[in-house]
Amino acid sequence: MTTVTPTDSDTFTRDWADWHRRREEALSDPHGFLAVTGLHWLTPQPQRFPDAPGQWHTDENVVVVTLGDGEAITVAGRRVTGRHTFGPIAERGGGVVGVDGGVVEIARRGGRDILRPRRPDHPLRVAHRGTPAYPPTPQWVLTGRYVPFDVPRPTTVGAAVEGLEHVYDAPGRIEFALDGLPLSLTAFDGIAPGSLSVLFTDTTAGVTTYPAVRSLAVAAPDEHGLVTLDFNRATNLPCAYTDFATCPLPPAENRLPVAVEAGEKLPYERQSPSAQS
Repeated sequence: MTTVTPTDSDTFTRDWADWHRRREEALSDPHGFLAVTGLHWLTPQPQRFPDAPGQWHTDENVVVVTLGDGEAITVAGRRVTGRHTFGPIAERGGGVVGVDGGVVEIARRGGRDILRPRRPDHPLRVAHRGTPAYPPTPQWVLTGRYVPFDVPRPTTVGAAVEGLEHVYDAPGRIEFALDGLPLSLTAFDGIAPGSLSVLFTDTTAGVTTYPAVRSLAVAAPDEHGLVTLDFNRATNLPCAYTDFATCPLPPAENRLPVAVEAGEKLPYERQSPSAQS
């Protein structure tokens, strides 16, 4: 196994603990994914939902809400009543509006408009007690080589929601070795310019980690194309916690035939009572 060994193990563990704490803070945000109360797919037919004011529908690539007597939403700090139009909304785009007791996310996923109300008092958020994880260890900090494709490859992947697909442009793959076994992962663009993002599973999936997907952020390659794969920071996507997420799944080639015993484990929310004892 090729590893990058930190010179100070205390610093390594402390840095991981700080990262894990920030992850939990973001996850537990009052309007984060643990606060989502429903996933509603909009149609041309106006619909009313139990966790959002008004009637909602799509109309030629825009989202329309019609608010009844006594109903209001807050859009960009302004109180709105009656009829209001949003959009058009870009694929994987969206925004939130304020409602009494929380917010409502309006977004577009898989070519369809969705509504996701979020309330800080949602039981899933209130009861959340952190995400279990493997203890961090330098042995899971690996060196890889980024191999760019001649042109980005449109890659279709499944989603946590049955019947939904996502299409991402894959700029290249990351090659690495684990205990002498050559492996590779198709990479997508990350959040920061030049950075990469990897969706994967391994043989711990469904045993100690979430079955469908984990994610790993990878900093931009250096001038030699080398990257660091710190699997200690492998994370769950929102679908690991809630059924109201539309997370992408890994491409088939990213299902690793090895056990990556590092990073975040199966959330308590998905564990059986006997597994939590």
